[in-house]
Amino acid sequence: MIDGNARRIAVGRGAEARDIAVNVRAGAAPGLFWLGGFRSDMGGTKACAVDALGARLGRAVTRFDYSGHGASGGRFEDGTISRWLEDSLAAFDSATAGPQILVGSSMGGWLSLLLARVELTRSPRGQSRVKGMVLIAPALDFTEDLMWARLPEIAKAEILATGRHLLASDDSSEPTPIMRELIEDGRRHLILGGMIETGCPVHILQGRMDADVPWHHAERLVERLASDDVILTYVRDGDHRLSRAADIDLLITAVERMVERVAAEA
Repeated sequence: MIDGNARRIAVGRGAEARDIAVNVRAGAAPGLFWLGGFRSDMGGTKACAVDALGARLGRAVTRFDYSGHGASGGRFEDGTISRWLEDSLAAFDSATAGPQILVGSSMGGWLSLLLARVELTRSPRGQSRVKGMVLIAPALDFTEDLMWARLPEIAKAEILATGRHLLASDDSSEPTPIMRELIEDGRRHLILGGMIETGCPVHILQGRMDADVPWHHAERLVERLASDDVILTYVRDGDHRLSRAADIDLLITAVERMVERVAAEA
């Protein structure tokens, strides 16, 4: 739910200025920081389940909507990985304190890893505030590997010629606008081509029946996290959403165990 703890924060300058909606539940550290998926919002099933877990454990929880999503300002068509990463960092910096566990779903998994990389570069060694991650069907590099690579040539030609293509969606009656800037900007943030350092333990939940982010995509990520402690849990009959009651139970168990681990190591 979105409750009385909602606030708005300004992000960007000039033509890039927009405001994003952030919901903060007060509580102890380590806090939980939710990063949602492409075209999702902080009122979704998994986000609310994580918030309810935080309430039960007395842990801080921060959720937010990327610009162009949910209750935030801005147009979805203007969204890029750079812009949504800037939104994520703004929410992380302004609305959290102390150690945090990132919980990222789909695109939020990619943004979690990008956020952790930024946090490592600006923190003294061993002092990153990102202390753990739980990633659900992490869609790393999706603009290139899972979107552009799958588009028919006629759609690619339309994007290059006009700057956009309307992609039919199984989840909505409204097509999804795929913008040339989203694809081109995504190429600046591709991370599966090299080793990835998070500086913290990572638990990945992946559906074996996921048609949007195939299970072997998660295995590619595990291979790139060679220096981190990684757990990969498969849901044999799980789809991309992983929003069934049993899936939510699995997510909550994974997050709760990560909280226990991070708290014990503090």
